[in-house]
Amino acid sequence: MAKTILITGTSTGFGKLMTTTLAKAGHKVIAGMRGITGKNAEAAGALSLLPNVEVVELDVSSDESVSKAFTQTLEKYGRIDVLVNNAAISGFGLLEGYSLDQVRNLFEVNFYGVLRTYQAVLPSMRKNKNGLIINLTSGASGHTLPFMIPYLASKFGVESITEGLQDELSDYGIENVSIQPGVYPTEGTNGTKAGVNADKTDVIAEYGEAASQKFNALGAGLFGKMAEFNMNPQTIADGVLTLVNMEKGTRPLRYPLDAIAQGTDIEFIKARADIKAKWQAKYSK
Repeated sequence: MAKTILITGTSTGFGKLMTTTLAKAGHKVIAGMRGITGKNAEAAGALSLLPNVEVVELDVSSDESVSKAFTQTLEKYGRIDVLVNNAAISGFGLLEGYSLDQVRNLFEVNFYGVLRTYQAVLPSMRKNKNGLIINLTSGASGHTLPFMIPYLASKFGVESITEGLQDELSDYGIENVSIQPGVYPTEGTNGTKAGVNADKTDVIAEYGEAASQKFNALGAGLFGKMAEFNMNPQTIADGVLTLVNMEKGTRPLRYPLDAIAQGTDIEFIKARADIKAKWQAKYSK
């Protein structure tokens, strides 16, 4: 059965691939992106030509923009069956090298942006007692890495939202899933799309060459693994389609799609779930 699906951040990368993949499968896709008459006019125009796709102006960092996009969609289509929170910005650099304003900028999109869309879509989903919300997080969002601390903290926050709301919304037939994609070659990782990076140049300079070498080694390792495992972003779009088409009640809480992890991500998810169950058992007595 065709579903009405709203996706954020569709001008490039995963979001663009999700839009084309889901629309081709026969679903109605509301493709949200910023600047549809400005910097992303070309991307918006291309997607608008596809069958089953409607492009809407949607800036997840703006209360007004989110409210307007969701209100218009609900008025036109009557419901949103699936929300995919894809919009995000990357961030690299020393934690001490980040100004607080720069961290706030990153969280405004990656964390508060997700909260905005939840608050915009949940009233209608609760009324219909049905819905699926898919959140893209990170393969490392259950732990952290150097030089990516604010970014991974924002993604871990989204993991917390997903897990907690799975219980809070269970009476309303609304399912929540986090996709943990690992590292893929997209505009967010190849440098063509600006991230929110450490901005305190004086502090960065004080750390010197040793920190730069560690950062460069981390980056080289990630890019090397992407090439070694031939990481194809289409995998994520296909994963979203798989989740959308799954029978209600069978979807997992977490859906890792990271060939580089070679199964360790699945082990980590299982171990975390097992330990949480033991912890809950202790507190329930």
